[in-house]
Amino acid sequence: MEIDGQEVAHIPRHGSKHEKLPNMINHKANIAALHKLGCKLIVSTSVCGLTNPKLELGKLLLFSDLFFPENRLPSGELCTFFMEPGDIRRGHYITSSHFNSQILKQLESKESYSNLTYGHVNGPRFNSKSEIAFLKQHTDAISQTSGPEAILSGELEIPYILLGFGIDYANGIMKEPTPIETLNKNLELSKDVFKKTISKILKMKVPKFEGFVYRFE
Repeated sequence: MEIDGQEVAHIPRHGSKHEKLPNMINHKANIAALHKLGCKLIVSTSVCGLTNPKLELGKLLLFSDLFFPENRLPSGELCTFFMEPGDIRRGHYITSSHFNSQILKQLESKESYSNLTYGHVNGPRFNSKSEIAFLKQHTDAISQTSGPEAILSGELEIPYILLGFGIDYANGIMKEPTPIETLNKNLELSKDVFKKTISKILKMKVPKFEGFVYRFE
């Protein structure tokens, strides 16, 4: 497809009608397809539950760090393309941040929160209060989709950024749960914010890959 004169590849990770829950997404196939198409930057979007009570709902979230200690795909297998001994691509993906700083710096504004830590959690269930209390120590927001994307993009040396949007507070963060009306309102608002932000990114210079894959051949 074409957006603002730029050729763009779009993968609705959940399907056009949200047929796929997070545990049904084939992250390796999605990222491999974008790589095959020659994508120079992957812009991911995710609505999030906030684990940082200081953040307001309904704002763009710009992440600079990743909390994904399990490093596993929904199937349970390790999150990597490097599965075959002797594969010439094999290596150790090393980076100070899984999110491209060149793009993020240009997106910072009073309408967004920046320098945040994204936490990937396994779905499709939501987390318990005790689990959120743990995640609160390490993250600002969580969702169930974007950890594997960031890792796999890096292994294929494609710059990656994640645009988040806070639609509710995670379980136990506030005394009272976020009303469903507020959640739905923020869901709708996120669509417009994501579209406007992606339009800005399309006007930016294609960034360089900032990580490094240490290979053996």
